[in-house]
Amino acid sequence: MKIVIAIDSFKGSMTSMEAGFAAKEGILRSKPEAEVIVMPLADGGEGTTDALIEGLGGEKINLTVTGPLHKPINTYYGYLKESNTAVMEMAGAAGIILLSEEEKDPFQTTTYGVGEMIKDAVHKGIRNFIIGIGGSATNDGGIGMLKALGYTFFDKDGNDVGEGGQALAKIALIKTDQALTALTDCHFKIACDVNNPLCGPNGATYIYGPQKGVTDETKDILDTGMGTYADAVAATIGKDNRTTAGVGAAGGLGFAFLNFLNGELIPGIELILDAIKLEDFLPHSDFVITGEGRLDHQTAMGKVPVGVAKLAKRYNARVLAFAGGITKDAGACNNAGIDAFFPIVRGVTTLEEAMKPEHAKENMAAAVEQVFRLF
Repeated sequence: MKIVIAIDSFKGSMTSMEAGFAAKEGILRSKPEAEVIVMPLADGGEGTTDALIEGLGGEKINLTVTGPLHKPINTYYGYLKESNTAVMEMAGAAGIILLSEEEKDPFQTTTYGVGEMIKDAVHKGIRNFIIGIGGSATNDGGIGMLKALGYTFFDKDGNDVGEGGQALAKIALIKTDQALTALTDCHFKIACDVNNPLCGPNGATYIYGPQKGVTDETKDILDTGMGTYADAVAATIGKDNRTTAGVGAAGGLGFAFLNFLNGELIPGIELILDAIKLEDFLPHSDFVITGEGRLDHQTAMGKVPVGVAKLAKRYNARVLAFAGGITKDAGACNNAGIDAFFPIVRGVTTLEEAMKPEHAKENMAAAVEQVFRLF
């Protein structure tokens, strides 16, 4: 019996690999002869770097960069030696979680630290990048990142425009001649799960700005600035893709990656499944085990377990999912490729108790063991 396990993290309880190895333990209790393969899993957002470092034997590289409000912060990224790939989360340098409610300021917050992370990796000889861009605190169109990489932005009088959302409306000229030359040899794959354009009522400022401090009084000012920025980019590179799906992600950071770094905007689950090469392990598998902290109808709308299930079905594997909690509407997951799903909590308990790592791991192992005693 061949079984492949790819479970998303149970946030606050188990990492992806911890959940996977707990499931493996349960399988081997009932099927000690089974071939069990555990793979890391993430959706391109929070936790992706840690999952790939742990699951693929990566290295954690610590560094100090400029935070969203221009103050030094400590962060890290992952390095996967075999593929010479850096795995990063923009939120580690410019995330909304780094700010208090009072500190949110879309006119000033910058992605400069994201550029510093990339620059550090480039100087180390890394040429392939997987970058998650969820959870941003910024609305600067990615110019902070680009400035850290050597791009320069000037106003009509030849002065540097500064940083943050306030700078966008001033941009009259963009120069690329000082950008890191090694960037032309780099390949950027960006985990992007939104389809928003850069500007307008469905763009970065209107849709995502309010959670970053944009108000009804300032949204038109910032959105107009995005348009001015897009005009300058079009004049610089000769194409205008401000309406391309996804360029509004992370306050326009997707736009910067697409235009200046030839980045590919890819749905997070597709990007991660490709990075871990899950499909290579699926031929001749009898079962594929997946799951996440809570299984509900949103899971069926393209979240990680369903991405795994769709891939598994290409090889006629039966797909089982395990979750900390399951809602009444989770039945939609059965129509999305998950053959059966099971909660791991085995008795009346508090959420706090259920989420303790030692309890979660034992509950996972026990639940999986009992299911596999059926086969």
